[in-house]
Amino acid sequence: MELTLDRETGPLTARIAAAIDRRIDTGALATGEKLPSVRRLATRLGVSPFTVVAAYDRLVAEGRIVARAKSGFFVAPRATGRGANLSLDPLPSRRIGINPIWMMRQSLTAGPGQPKPGCGWLPPDWLPDSAIRTALRAIVREDGRNPALGNLVEYGVPLGFRPLRDLLARRLNELEIPAEPDRLLLTDSASQAIDLVCRYLVSPGDGVLVDDPGYFNFHAAVRAQRGKCIPVPMTPTGPDLDALDRLATAQRPKLYLTNAGPQNPTGARLGLNAAHKLLSLAQRHDFRILEDDIFRDFETQPGFRLAALDGLARVIHLGSFSKTLSAATRIGFLAADPATMADLADLKLAISFGNNELSARVIHRLLSDGSYRKHVAGMRDRLARCRHHVLKRLTGLGLMPWMDGAREPAEGLFLWMALPSNKSALAVAEAAQSAGIILAPGNVFSPGEESRWDSFLRFNVAQSIDPQTHATLKTVLGHAGARLHKL
Repeated sequence: MELTLDRETGPLTARIAAAIDRRIDTGALATGEKLPSVRRLATRLGVSPFTVVAAYDRLVAEGRIVARAKSGFFVAPRATGRGANLSLDPLPSRRIGINPIWMMRQSLTAGPGQPKPGCGWLPPDWLPDSAIRTALRAIVREDGRNPALGNLVEYGVPLGFRPLRDLLARRLNELEIPAEPDRLLLTDSASQAIDLVCRYLVSPGDGVLVDDPGYFNFHAAVRAQRGKCIPVPMTPTGPDLDALDRLATAQRPKLYLTNAGPQNPTGARLGLNAAHKLLSLAQRHDFRILEDDIFRDFETQPGFRLAALDGLARVIHLGSFSKTLSAATRIGFLAADPATMADLADLKLAISFGNNELSARVIHRLLSDGSYRKHVAGMRDRLARCRHHVLKRLTGLGLMPWMDGAREPAEGLFLWMALPSNKSALAVAEAAQSAGIILAPGNVFSPGEESRWDSFLRFNVAQSIDPQTHATLKTVLGHAGARLHKL
């Protein structure tokens, strides 16, 4: 096999792998053809056998060659559509229709540059990629040098990376939440934290109060434990507490899942008097509250938290950095009373045993060196500018914010908008999907089969600034209005 490295750039291992890869692409190496032995190719190229092994290992990992015991390395069968998008078909099945799983699958399998105003996260260019890379390099350099920080090859302690818990306790104390490092549990994501709480508190048949509309992952976590979602109607000033009282009296729920700060998807906020009434209802009806605060840093001045008013007696507080830092750097955390925390830590050990130490150390560094504070300040400023622009465009198309101007959230990631003339959000989302735009229809945020929110859409402000989104909505709402109304 003739191999020329002159055309390649980068480290030697990568150059050798790229040269072989190019010969496979051009057909110079056919499917099933045996590659030179490691020693033979190393001698021919004048490199170490370890370098050739590393190059071959890279090609094996990429599926370009296969290793056969005691035989050597061979060119792998050519994959159909190499380089194409091999993800699941993003079109919704007619059996399930448009639902939360459909929307998540759509958003996660969207092609580069495809507008997705219905998704729940920031665009990649809004996130601090360079700061994360800098933190990773620093962690690699310091690994093993500071015993207090541990290393990157051990499981870690059950509650999670202690320096990060110390720092998180101070952050929660700023909100007057009486958190201590030993009353904090790190998880691999906010989703894992929600799952842990539901596993801990919910048995088959138990009722769980959820906001309607509300975060759809709450519904999935309850159903995974064979619990029953009890929808609590939302109002512009928070949950309808009179309705919650009646529901709790009739169905004796174990848990209430809700958001802190601006609610997802509506942006509604709970007033202080209503918060005290909610805590009183929790005590009277003997249910716990999971307060999801993953959007804390989208607020310039975070308001009160139920966990602060309650002192972590009935409230379990949840946080995460997936929305503000990186969806790939998965860390969530829970704060609770000592007895609950001990049980949750044991449950986590039984389920996953270890901790995401690398992500915990990355986040600890970014929180410690000031990078995170600088990032979120810029993010909030940018979001505020986009919010005005997006809201103006949407209202220009006839969509109206759910809350009046005085209460329209000035902060947060989402806008909850009503379609004109009671058009079906499902039909609008299907038409937009055909045009390459991913929307979030209101019914996916409701746990009921029939939703009163079918004329609403949730818009992610940061993901809605693409002109293509506005043009597609204008076409769908204008030229296809009559058809959509009938669907």
